Amino acid sequence: MTIAVVPPSRIALADSPSSAAEWIESWQADHPDGRAIAAPSPAEWPFRYPLAGLLPDAAVVIRANAFDEAFVNHQAAGTQLVTTQRAYLEAAWAAALEAHPPGAWLLLVSTPAPQHHSTTALLPRAFRCDDPGERLRLCLEALGAGRTPAALVATASVCMEVNDLDAAARDLDEAITLAPQWAAAHYERGKLWLRRDDMARAAAGFEAAANLLPGFASAWANLGATLGELDRPAEALAAFERALALDPANPQTLNNVGVVRRELGRLTESEAAFRQVIDLTPTLAFGHYNLGHTLFLQGRFQAALSAYAEGQARDPDRNPVQASRLALCKVATGDAEGALRDLKRATEPLPREYRRQLLAETSAVLWALVTQQPGLTGWQVVQAWVAGELKG
Repeated sequence: MTIAVVPPSRIALADSPSSAAEWIESWQADHPDGRAIAAPSPAEWPFRYPLAGLLPDAAVVIRANAFDEAFVNHQAAGTQLVTTQRAYLEAAWAAALEAHPPGAWLLLVSTPAPQHHSTTALLPRAFRCDDPGERLRLCLEALGAGRTPAALVATASVCMEVNDLDAAARDLDEAITLAPQWAAAHYERGKLWLRRDDMARAAAGFEAAANLLPGFASAWANLGATLGELDRPAEALAAFERALALDPANPQTLNNVGVVRRELGRLTESEAAFRQVIDLTPTLAFGHYNLGHTLFLQGRFQAALSAYAEGQARDPDRNPVQASRLALCKVATGDAEGALRDLKRATEPLPREYRRQLLAETSAVLWALVTQQPGLTGWQVVQAWVAGELKG
């Protein structure tokens, strides 16, 4: 029998029907008055509010076959209805189960999905379409049959997919009026405000979602990102750390934690976060770049040079900003000639205004470096070249 438990929730994963049957038999031995019941069709989970409905007060196992059907979503890249995401659905089930006696479990059974999905429900059909226009038509038909919170949120997501943001806003406002305690509606509203570049309202949406569904890491991560954009780094870090506690191996969240810790001057902790990012995703150039920047701020120039060089080696675009920082590391370690060579190579192909901006920033950092390291030699040749380029 192969069973995995999704920590810290009461969700078990069975790799086969036989494993599921053995697990239920063992569970019933411990809960003789308990019941094993079938879950609603996973294909319809994203379009149910509340997801779990009314569960029995006694111990219960809710068995769901072919649970991957809950995550089917053919929306265009960049837009995905939150209720079709596995992390959201697991958090929502976990929250529902936690509100019931300790014997309540969801058992996800790995069984083949049906070759031809037979559901006649409009919303599952909509999110299995490849055509956004047909998806929107089916969602609007579902709304015509009943303006439920789930239908409104699903339709709003498709409206965002086709860039009808006004319609999406109306549907989400109505959904939140009908279901003010539904985290998914607030989360989608946060996404909409992001599209409209209103960080304050986006943060409010993600904060509401995070408070309503504290086990959903993405709500905390998006809250942290919006708070960071609002220049509220301490609050952003607290949100990112909540996300990290839920998903400790997420390299993007770790990277964000490292960035905000650096902004707050917590350089040792920032370094630790970036080293974890590199351990998890050694091919990610910006993990090495971010580590290099943190080491540079600590005055550990040789180590910073190695990190920047590793980033450049893994960066097919040879990011010019990072290349300029690599050049500054070379100045700091006494290789002014190599720094000048790298700086010329990185900046020569750039558009004139961008090149001037980058060189001006490089000059400012170089002067700050010389101020902090008055014994530094060789830097004058780099500064003279940069100054000449800026005058030209």
